[in-house]
Amino acid sequence: MSKFMNDADAKESDYGYIFKVSGPLVVADGMSGAAMYELVRVGHSKLVGEIIKLEGDTASIQVYEDTSGLTVGDPVLRKRQPLSVELGPGIMGTIFDGIQRPLEDIFQGTGDVYVPKGVDVPSLTRTRNWVYKNNGFREGQAITGGGLRVIDGIFPSVLGGTCAVPGAFGCGKTVISQSLSKFSNSDAIVYVGCGERGNEMAEVLCDFPELTMTIPDPERPGMTKEVGIMKRTTLVANTSNMPVAAREASIYTGITLAEYFRDQGMNVSMMADSTSRWAEALREISGRLGEMPADSGYPAYLGARLAAFYERAGRVSCLGSPGREGTVTVVGAVSPPGGDFSDPVTAATLSIVQVFWGLDKKLAQRKHFPSLNWLISYTKYMRVLEPFFNERDNRYGTLRNKCRDILQQEDNLSEIVQLVGKESLSEDQKVIMEMAKIIREDFLQQNAFTDYDYTCPLVKTMGMMACIITFYDCAQKAIADSPADAKVTWAVVKNALQPTLQKVIETKFVDPKVPEAEITRGYKDIEEEILREFANLADGM
Repeated sequence: MSKFMNDADAKESDYGYIFKVSGPLVVADGMSGAAMYELVRVGHSKLVGEIIKLEGDTASIQVYEDTSGLTVGDPVLRKRQPLSVELGPGIMGTIFDGIQRPLEDIFQGTGDVYVPKGVDVPSLTRTRNWVYKNNGFREGQAITGGGLRVIDGIFPSVLGGTCAVPGAFGCGKTVISQSLSKFSNSDAIVYVGCGERGNEMAEVLCDFPELTMTIPDPERPGMTKEVGIMKRTTLVANTSNMPVAAREASIYTGITLAEYFRDQGMNVSMMADSTSRWAEALREISGRLGEMPADSGYPAYLGARLAAFYERAGRVSCLGSPGREGTVTVVGAVSPPGGDFSDPVTAATLSIVQVFWGLDKKLAQRKHFPSLNWLISYTKYMRVLEPFFNERDNRYGTLRNKCRDILQQEDNLSEIVQLVGKESLSEDQKVIMEMAKIIREDFLQQNAFTDYDYTCPLVKTMGMMACIITFYDCAQKAIADSPADAKVTWAVVKNALQPTLQKVIETKFVDPKVPEAEITRGYKDIEEEILREFANLADGM
């Protein structure tokens, strides 16, 4: 929060008095001349508040701290400035609350695990000296990355994109957000815990300091070095046990910090977990103001507020010199009650965002993680990303479409299988069912707690897709081209090529730390072996 005007300099005209207290909403009288969204200090404890409605001489104030203890007649001090955040060195590696108060500094200053009422601590340290060193600007990739195959390979997002991750309780929204924070190729991460459980932020604080990332070493050209991941991370913690009103501010605090780093030419990822809790805070304040409720009690302007937030994402050419480009990618987790995607927050979000990663409760119950439902998820960035993927492998578009087609056909055939069994299927349909199982269990499914699958570089993702689809194409061709008197069936293919099929299944066990050239060479060898074995099978018929 920016430096406040000294209370000793305040005039009598800067004071109003409390007329009414209703939860986080305080109505003050004697506020003529006040401005909308002006910062105020409420009561003798000087609680932080913001004017959200003006009517005659009265002002409705949204208070971002606990209002218990306020009484009618208590003073309200106008600060004659908007609620703002302080930008500068020291943001990285710090954990703030929803209105940018540094929680660690407050704990060290007061010795109390609770945030005292009206505490006024500078957002950024005033005692530490920072050394500025211009390391130049790094050109970012066109894809956000994140080490999840189902996202990078099937439903990718661009740097500067907008993504929604809706899902019921226990589907893995937070794990996906944390995985993107840990392994995306962004220069800075802003993680906003908005109304979610406090132990999730505690987990982030425990895990992130132990993690490292590899970056180019500016002092040794062509070399890399490992640095702590917290050096590129800012946490805004406004958990479920903190004041409800501050949830609304925490999202705006996070996106403002992200825009600050974007203006420096960085690629920034902002994780908002979860926008549903933010919308609930909007609903509570709207109800206190007596506004007309819309669907499920949410205010009528919910969609407009969500759009205004998501539209702050994007890629920009920054003003000033030197010329630079920066991006803000927003990933918003949505927690619809009971996993109902017709919930107003989810419906409004889906009309805005370009990437939809829909989490499925049934997949989560089967312990299939990440539990992205490949039948309902989508990305609208494929046309934009085609040149990026074609540079790496010009078969990518075909591989992705075939993967999705196989999964879709499996879904259509699964009802027949449940009714009359697999034996009723034709041989080509048996291939579809078997290869779909490999795609589901060995490609899309990923164990974040293993050494080989905690992250997956893009070259490994594309190599795995190529091996699976090459085997599928060869199997279908062998079955279709076999003569009537020596018909090739799926059972014949499986028995003859069992070792090769096992290698395809085991492609996920490649260590992600292996150099890219070595990974590519290994997958090329498997593809060549598949083609060779199927040629031998055809010759032996």
